[in-house]
Amino acid sequence: MAIITFLSDFGESDHYVAAVKAKILSINNALQIVDLSHQIAACDVAHGAYVLNSVFRDFPEGTVHLVAVNSAGQPGDSQIAIKLEGHYFIGTDNGLFGLISDQNPEYQVDINISKQASTFPTKQILAEAAAKIAGGTSITDIGQPIEHYKKMLGRHLKANKSLISGHVIRVDHFGNLITNIDKTAFDILSKGKAYNITFSRENSRRIHENVNNVDAGDIFIIFNDQHKLEIGINQGNAAELLGLGYDSPVMINFE
Repeated sequence: MAIITFLSDFGESDHYVAAVKAKILSINNALQIVDLSHQIAACDVAHGAYVLNSVFRDFPEGTVHLVAVNSAGQPGDSQIAIKLEGHYFIGTDNGLFGLISDQNPEYQVDINISKQASTFPTKQILAEAAAKIAGGTSITDIGQPIEHYKKMLGRHLKANKSLISGHVIRVDHFGNLITNIDKTAFDILSKGKAYNITFSRENSRRIHENVNNVDAGDIFIIFNDQHKLEIGINQGNAAELLGLGYDSPVMINFE
């Protein structure tokens, strides 16, 4: 069964999510729709990109990902479909898709070639395109090829033999601080060396295997399921208690 995932900043209190799903199912009621989240902060492209990047590869190749974060966009923004890493992405060309992968797309098309005006583009344009692709229509048959789409620049870590300098890229629901420091870089640079992790006024010389390796109220540092360095407080809110948030610096010094 073909899968469409749905990510938006619509929230749950209005009819918007249901209206988009109804449009999809009215075209093909055999499709399976999986909600990623509808609690993305309004127009928060960075949050939407983080969630999508964290999970889309867990779905089978060929999955269609319908993205409605800041879907109204800016004047002149197009509605696009791209094929990337074996997956299909449908959404507004507002820079979000450039944050989810460094790879080049296989295909990229403008799916609103008639430039029709729409007060609800996710329902009236994007949902139809998602349903068609999930139903087997080729991406090249639903739009006009384009040369490029907008790509925002995400935060990249800086590293040398003695230092990894990163930043918090997401504060999650629990107040945990997720950084852009990846395990691969750490494993290479830490080999045979002692290290000291510094953040806010705190420092640590240990990375834990699990959250429950520390007592309630204590700081834990782990590499999470995305292989990103994560700092939290067991049964507490690290962002509030440590005074850290999005873009806060985190450094690892090697001795």
